[in-house]
Amino acid sequence: MKKFRLLVVASFLVVFALGCVASAAPKLLIGLSMDTLKEERWKSDRDIFIAEAKKLGCEVNVQAANSDDALQVSQCENLLSQGVKVLVIIPHNGDAIAPVVDEAAKAKVKTLAYDRLIKNCNLDLYISFDNEKVGYMQAEGIVKLVPTGTYFWFGGSPTDNNALMLKKGAFTVLDPLIKAGKIKVVYEQFTTDWKPEVAQSNMENALTKFNNKVDAVVASNDGTAGGIIQALTDQKLAGKVPVSGQDADLAACQRIVEGTQAMTVYKPIKVIAAASAKAAVQLAKGQKVATNKTIDNGKIKNVPFLALEPIAVNAKNMYDVVIKDGWKPLEEVYRNIPKNKWPAQK
Repeated sequence: MKKFRLLVVASFLVVFALGCVASAAPKLLIGLSMDTLKEERWKSDRDIFIAEAKKLGCEVNVQAANSDDALQVSQCENLLSQGVKVLVIIPHNGDAIAPVVDEAAKAKVKTLAYDRLIKNCNLDLYISFDNEKVGYMQAEGIVKLVPTGTYFWFGGSPTDNNALMLKKGAFTVLDPLIKAGKIKVVYEQFTTDWKPEVAQSNMENALTKFNNKVDAVVASNDGTAGGIIQALTDQKLAGKVPVSGQDADLAACQRIVEGTQAMTVYKPIKVIAAASAKAAVQLAKGQKVATNKTIDNGKIKNVPFLALEPIAVNAKNMYDVVIKDGWKPLEEVYRNIPKNKWPAQK
């Protein structure tokens, strides 16, 4: 009887130990390679992505490359060596990172291009907002304010495929007006690494070249818009020359309600970060990801593409879009506006 009891106890301990080992099994690991964390919006992307992935039972290892191509390649290779099941990449330079995507494919690791398309590689999935539509909205917002006149156009980084898509979308609006003789785009310039200081320098040069004769500026994001508006401020032109943007950064939202920036395009970070985290977990588990489009990345004609909808924002709908969505707080956006002019909270 004693031996029987010992056998039962021993069996229980073995089962318990096996249960502990099973419960201690490591969670699926997702690698998140980020171009940079220097811009305000990317910190939000990171935090929401990690939180959503953890809710779904996965761990996330984040690496940020500070816009250094060689460093981002090295960091991605390091993530692959750690045994990630999925590699999510926000590329600084899509061409430079493409070989890593092919390396991941050989290792049977799924890849997801987050917000920026990676071309000429065996990419599994692309999630972004419709960037041609963003560019279209930027130009449309400015043209409504200035239907005739002299225009400057400022793009993002030439190494970012999004910058090319934004330009294509913007000139879908601008080209017919150029052909009709209603507007002239006398200055076009991309902006290295999307840096505001580069945009400011380029704007200063453009203002000098054209003797401050500019009626409107189509700028591809809020960072470049900030640099452009600083150059306009120095010439006492801020608020007189409408400038577009993108991302609904806090500083841009403040400029919009103050009147120095005309509009921005809001791409709800909660939407793209949560959707990308969910998709990454599905890929890690071998599940199908629902998409609504495909895109040709130069190597694969039909890369599955989940295209999300952007929203144009100006001073009139700032409260209803940005504030009510919880992206930025009322008191921060309107802090430089007298309280009696703040929108009524609904």
